[in-house]
Amino acid sequence: MAVGNPIDLTGATLPIRITALADPDRTSSGYRLAWLASGDDGEPLGSAFLRVFTREGQEHLAELQLNVHTAERRRRVGSRLLETAVAAAREVGRRSVVAQADAGTPGDRFLAASGFRKVLTLTYARLALDELDSSKVEEIHAIVERPHPGYRLASWRGTVPEELAKTFADSRRAMDDMPMDDTDYGVVAWDVERVLAAAKAIADRGELLTTVVAVDESDGSIAGFSELVVPGNGKGDGLHYGTGVLPEHRGHGLGRWMKAESIRLARTNHPELTGLVTDTADSNTHMRRINDALGYVPTHKALEYQLDL
Repeated sequence: MAVGNPIDLTGATLPIRITALADPDRTSSGYRLAWLASGDDGEPLGSAFLRVFTREGQEHLAELQLNVHTAERRRRVGSRLLETAVAAAREVGRRSVVAQADAGTPGDRFLAASGFRKVLTLTYARLALDELDSSKVEEIHAIVERPHPGYRLASWRGTVPEELAKTFADSRRAMDDMPMDDTDYGVVAWDVERVLAAAKAIADRGELLTTVVAVDESDGSIAGFSELVVPGNGKGDGLHYGTGVLPEHRGHGLGRWMKAESIRLARTNHPELTGLVTDTADSNTHMRRINDALGYVPTHKALEYQLDL
């Protein structure tokens, strides 16, 4: 589908062609639409991906990723891709489109100028595993070994064990009240099928998932969890996917306990891992204090933007 012929600052005509791409990335939680922007000579100029969520509680939402080659910026390539993606979102009945950009970048300025509003600020922080001194390692181990009466830690790699699948799925509601500020994110409904699908998606990408949980010893149910995903070769940086504690179990230090155990396991299971990265809403002061206490150092901020359709 050809769209428009913008003019650059020299007056040269820059025809842009937007081509819809076939994307096989379809899961039980959603599917993805994709477009490529190219010049008249077929040279790629940029791309856009629209994740359309279909899971219960998020049927109203789509997530946009848009990239334009540095040399092609300010020539309306991004605007044409955005127009195409927004039209598609409307066509499939979405009411909100969200997108993320690092603060102070061209993407940040582009979204703000394109009608999106800032709804959430995230702080990214990193723990440099390859720079931990012995005193910090001992401090983390001491947190793990400190008893938490009525609870015990458990962990697994990959897919949740069958005997814990139901209670693990139930524990995911710990994230329902996670601070999201003004984001129209919805509430995700988790069941065993979705838990298994999420673990499979990570494995299919060749990555390694480790989950730490706090178990309520009175009934064997899971009171909270912390997930960490590591590159398949065990090198580089791992990424914390989420740490949550059910409301009825909060106030016992379980979040810090589980995250400390995630750090310990990462160092033990992946000795060539150089760091762990986490992102936390600025309004989530409790988790940010946990990260600070464990030695995570802020690296940059990212902004979540939302377009209301």
